[in-house]
Amino acid sequence: MTGTKHDILIIGPSWVGDMVMAQSLFAALKQRYPDGNIDVLAPEWTRALLARMPEVREAISMPVTHGVFGWKQRRQIGLSLRLKNYDQSIVLPNSWKSALIPWFANIPQRTGWLGEMRYGLLNDPRKLNKQTLPLMVQRFVSLAHPASQSDIAPEYLPPKMIAEPVSSELNPLKAPEQKRLVLCPGAEFGPAKQWPTTHYAALGELLSQQGWQVLIMGSKADVAVGEQIVAGITDKHNVINLCGKTQLGEAIDLIATADQVVSNDSGLMHIAAALNKPLVAIYGPTSPAFTPPLSDNAQLVQIPIECSPCFQRTCPLGHHKCMQDIPSAKIAELFLPKSGFSP
Repeated sequence: MTGTKHDILIIGPSWVGDMVMAQSLFAALKQRYPDGNIDVLAPEWTRALLARMPEVREAISMPVTHGVFGWKQRRQIGLSLRLKNYDQSIVLPNSWKSALIPWFANIPQRTGWLGEMRYGLLNDPRKLNKQTLPLMVQRFVSLAHPASQSDIAPEYLPPKMIAEPVSSELNPLKAPEQKRLVLCPGAEFGPAKQWPTTHYAALGELLSQQGWQVLIMGSKADVAVGEQIVAGITDKHNVINLCGKTQLGEAIDLIATADQVVSNDSGLMHIAAALNKPLVAIYGPTSPAFTPPLSDNAQLVQIPIECSPCFQRTCPLGHHKCMQDIPSAKIAELFLPKSGFSP
């Protein structure tokens, strides 16, 4: 550990789950440079995530949208950041263009994995050994350490987000002793990652019958999915579809009030893990061998299917068995072992 002041600019990822896992890198940097400051350049929507990570001093909005080259804008941002006199930049995305801003900013040490031949833009390049660092979080945290340690799997602290109080307008009323189940049925990657709405509805039916309050969380893209789940539940009194009704920060703070979370492999799954909530994470076409929820409070469910994981956005064979064949009973028994529930 060194106490030397060392200010770092992180070029952050564009996915919720990846940004959550990046907190382990921030924690490793604060351990190494306790007097240093960490700023993160990332899309504006990530600000709510970063505000709940105590390691981060400042979130800097990245106006160039994902996939856009934007040479002129990147140059302007880089030149404006020269005044901050960063000692180091760590570039988490693997694209060539993502390494431009630290180069324009004239940051003396520019660290990152080599992706897309970034020699020159990065002057502290690392060559990735995927066998040594199978987890994305290991690849992030490794960048906190000297290049000589790139072939050593680093220890890491799990993400630990600090939620804020939820306003009464957004926090549905429930009885003092009532438990709250949060369902996260969306998946930005594609429909293949989504456990069927009928299965979510069957689980919600059981829990609502047992007196639980059921909140369905998601983005505007998940509104119809949430409505389908509500439609499949007989007693709707304790079931509330909040998909599309909350900003990301509000969703984080509501998930923090849950007694149990059930989620697909998604950004909200990683948020629930970072809040250390009891979590059941359902995997189908993707693998927890690369991006698992980083919490001892998480239980993973994935069944052996010959074609899984295929990492496709939609099921290439059309049957979606990797998710269809995970019954609601299997999920319910993980936290209601005596439910006697059958799908």
